[in-house]
Amino acid sequence: MIGAIASFQLGAALATTLFADLGPSGAVLLRTGFAAIILLAIWRPELPRRVGTPLRDAILLGLVLAGMNLSFYAALDRIPLGIAVALEFTGPFAVAVAGSRRASDLAWVALAAGGILLLSPLRGSLDAAGVAFALLAGCFWACYIVLTARIGRAFAGGEGLALAMTVSTIVLIPVGVAGGGGALASPHVLAIGLAVALLSSAIPYSLELEALRRIPRATFGVLMSLEPAMAALVGLVALGQGLSPTEAVAIALVVTASAGALGTARAPTPVEA
Repeated sequence: MIGAIASFQLGAALATTLFADLGPSGAVLLRTGFAAIILLAIWRPELPRRVGTPLRDAILLGLVLAGMNLSFYAALDRIPLGIAVALEFTGPFAVAVAGSRRASDLAWVALAAGGILLLSPLRGSLDAAGVAFALLAGCFWACYIVLTARIGRAFAGGEGLALAMTVSTIVLIPVGVAGGGGALASPHVLAIGLAVALLSSAIPYSLELEALRRIPRATFGVLMSLEPAMAALVGLVALGQGLSPTEAVAIALVVTASAGALGTARAPTPVEA
């Protein structure tokens, strides 16, 4: 999990260097396309002979990956990395709260709401569209957690993930080509896109898939609460994106609320674990 978190945030920072040439949609297409090629080469998945629940889940995961990555990159194009991830983390937070019935959850919700309010564009100079895209990515992230757990149980190794990434690539081709244009054929851009695919998709998604096979979703979520803090650190070191004191406090509130809610979430049954 720690490896997945660090890899993803480094990949996100590197991806922002592609925005000037490709725009967010072109960068997402390169990342997803290369990741699909890598995963297909490694796992060589076979399509089920019948269209059943596992294949439907793989297709749904592909659609979710396309929506999550596209909206997240659109947010990165408008707001700092640490803030985008903090807002996106409302997705895993919602999964945790939905799985728990403790009275203390109200306190965690209030804490997270306070952090999100501090990051609201109504209170500062943040781009409203960037905030909206980050929150939309959070909705997709919640779906990603649920579907990835199902995929891990239904397919061997990373076969399901490879199928899902292929679906995601196909869905992204129209918007990616429109956004990237001729720059998609540049050797320099392709090299960066390959690195982003490894850091942001192939490595972290594979590690998360293995993690979800071994630990309950609630534990997974607690570890994922490190994402906003790691993103803020990478944004500062790699991109020079400093945070104001208010933004730093807001991210700390979201991290604390998420860790608390995820840590007290309902223990899953063996089927859910």
